[in-house]
Amino acid sequence: MLALTTLLGLFVGSFLNVCIDRLPAGQSIVRPPSHCSACGRKLGFLDLFPVFSYLFLRGRCRYCGAHIPLRIPIVEAVTAALFGFLYWKFGLSLELGIFLVWASVLIVIFVIDLEHQLVLNVITYPTIVLAFAASFLPPEPGVVDSLIGGGIGLAAMALPFLAYRGGMGMGDIKLG
Repeated sequence: MLALTTLLGLFVGSFLNVCIDRLPAGQSIVRPPSHCSACGRKLGFLDLFPVFSYLFLRGRCRYCGAHIPLRIPIVEAVTAALFGFLYWKFGLSLELGIFLVWASVLIVIFVIDLEHQLVLNVITYPTIVLAFAASFLPPEPGVVDSLIGGGIGLAAMALPFLAYRGGMGMGDIKLG
């Protein structure tokens, strides 16, 4: 199960890269299918194997030879490692599912913020709703503690925003 969860992480990481590439541009994460950003050619079945296709193609598009960013296999590998670690820590449980979702969301937020200095509403608003819904699930902390933690996170992120304009944006506050 550890190997399967890690393998799942590779493929989820590949999808996270689609989100990282398309969400800041306001594009759909569903259509068009995966394609080379340089030549626009739809990627073939063999081009979609996380990490391995990057290594096999030596970091270049099979069709036009354009460079594929190193971030692509890094996100895939980190997601796989994180999925494997979380399975090792929590086993097959509801907690594992919750942590896999949060890890995926936070990877997308982290990389988009790193590359574009943006924390997108299209990610944070659904995540706020999801976090509130998850507070009803066992184990702890529960709804009240989750709301208190959310308030503390909001305040902690709002203070630097108010103290130093331009250092952080509203997306960071919503994330908190």
